Amino acid sequence: MESATPVRVVAAVVRRYGRLLVCQRPAHKRHGGLWEFPGGKLEAGESIADAASRELREELGVVVRTVDEEAEYSVADPGSHFVLEFHPVEIDGDPKCIEHVAHAWVTPAQLLTLPLAPGDRQYAEHLERERTVSVSLPPPVA
Repeated sequence: MESATPVRVVAAVVRRYGRLLVCQRPAHKRHGGLWEFPGGKLEAGESIADAASRELREELGVVVRTVDEEAEYSVADPGSHFVLEFHPVEIDGDPKCIEHVAHAWVTPAQLLTLPLAPGDRQYAEHLERERTVSVSLPPPVA
């Protein structure tokens, strides 16, 4: 059986004051009611920055200031042909729910208490592992 071509999805990791922006998906969509990082599919010929700008404008009414073209983390979405790429993004403006049910600014610890979409949960667990490793490292020797 031939596998479907992977579809790249940009997931915007927006940080402010030590908190991360997450959004709750509408009930009628795939992973309805679950929380996710905002973003969406890259269209043909679109760059990561273009996709992030378009998706965050459409979903949250914000302007993207910067996008790190290098993914911080990437994961195949279980049960689909999507590959989620988590990119640090800086925005201007206050998010408004245009396509989502709710949005929240959460700490990395709070993130794991939310019912997250599967790929977003894997990223949250990655963040927790990174945090645990950095906390347990000894201080640098001067």
